[in-house]
Amino acid sequence: MHIHILGICGTFMGGIACLAAAKGYRVSGSDENVYPPMSSQLQDLGIVLQEGYQAEHLADTPDMVVIGNALKRGNPAVEAVLNQGIPYQSGPQWLAENLLNERWVIAVAGTHGKTTTSSMIAWILTYADLEPGFLIGGIPANFGVSAKWGKSPFFVVEADEYDCAFFDKRSKFVHYHPRTCVMNNLEFDHADIFKDLSEIQKQFHHLVRTVPGQGALIVPESDQALQDVLKMGAWSEVQSFGLQEGHWRAHLQMQDGSVFDVRHGGKQMGTVNWSLIGQHNVHNALAAIMASVHAGVPAKLAIEALGEFQSVKRRMEVRGTINEVTVYDDFAHHPTAIASTIQGLRAKIGTKRLIAVLDIRSNTMCMGTHRLELAPSLQAADEIFIYQSPKVSWDARETFASLGQKVHIFQDTQPIIDNIIATTQPNDHVLVMSNGGFDNLHQRLLNALACETVA
Repeated sequence: MHIHILGICGTFMGGIACLAAAKGYRVSGSDENVYPPMSSQLQDLGIVLQEGYQAEHLADTPDMVVIGNALKRGNPAVEAVLNQGIPYQSGPQWLAENLLNERWVIAVAGTHGKTTTSSMIAWILTYADLEPGFLIGGIPANFGVSAKWGKSPFFVVEADEYDCAFFDKRSKFVHYHPRTCVMNNLEFDHADIFKDLSEIQKQFHHLVRTVPGQGALIVPESDQALQDVLKMGAWSEVQSFGLQEGHWRAHLQMQDGSVFDVRHGGKQMGTVNWSLIGQHNVHNALAAIMASVHAGVPAKLAIEALGEFQSVKRRMEVRGTINEVTVYDDFAHHPTAIASTIQGLRAKIGTKRLIAVLDIRSNTMCMGTHRLELAPSLQAADEIFIYQSPKVSWDARETFASLGQKVHIFQDTQPIIDNIIATTQPNDHVLVMSNGGFDNLHQRLLNALACETVA
């Protein structure tokens, strides 16, 4: 069977392409941005890639076209699919019907922590010799790839609440029908497709409805938005967790979250001693342990596995240390994630200087939905550099005025680098936060630091 994927170089659609190729499908695809590393990964699998969305890319008529959610009516390839009557589906629907239909699906949903928690679960199951498959919206360092078919019944999927395609405005996760369902947290996000939190809660309840009675819903005790979702109806076992409440709890031995005890029903289950930091990652770890236990992994083994978990690229990833200045790359782009990321790094470095660099990039942020929460989320940093893109529709200087002279706002990335170079000192920690490429600022900053060292 020949499938053609429109938008194939995105992490999710590229992952589907890899899985389909592993299952013996003939796969081709188109995208506006065909470049490494995703293009190389796909081409190594024998997948034919074409630049752009021309109708002629479909001349060798595929049996099915899988359409990414970034494509809209008016796109030449989309119009050709419709005019020629070629069968088409969204990525989530195709994944569910062709690759997940015979698997024990472990899905991780939530506003924050989906990628990291999914990666933890996939690693724990791998450590337990269960050889799971997975599709994750990032690259776990333990695997080096974002998708793998696996050999066991288990399949771990990052369950995104964003919509599926121009013709299917339901959240992606309604297609996955998980037996084990983690709902990590829930806040208002994606203001470009949801008008308020209640609309997202409705989608989350659609997900709850798909979990079988013998399945499990793993939900934080203290997340009121998710508790309200459960009040709409729940037909599966609900397992709760938290740092201070719930069936499963964590007790911090180190305030930075690098060492913590895991307790269940008042009983000590073991101690996680790992390389990650931040209470948000402790939260993620509890959910991952619980999901793995539901899949049959002994708690002690799950806890042991996390000691060898290496996190995910772009999640507090150290990009380099030059002249005693350490540069981190993190995906945080929502005030809650920004605050928890800074809190985790602050707990680790103590009183050393923390320089935060924020790219205001997501659709929700550019619309100004969370602008009043941004300044407080950055407060714990010593110096703050903000990149305000032309898409930002609100007054950044007014928004960040409460931070005083430690905040610096720019409309270009080069002045950010220049100013950081001019002010950095040995033992500084520079935290760069963006959910995009950010003009390769991380590497350019490291290059500039190296030039300063040579000078």
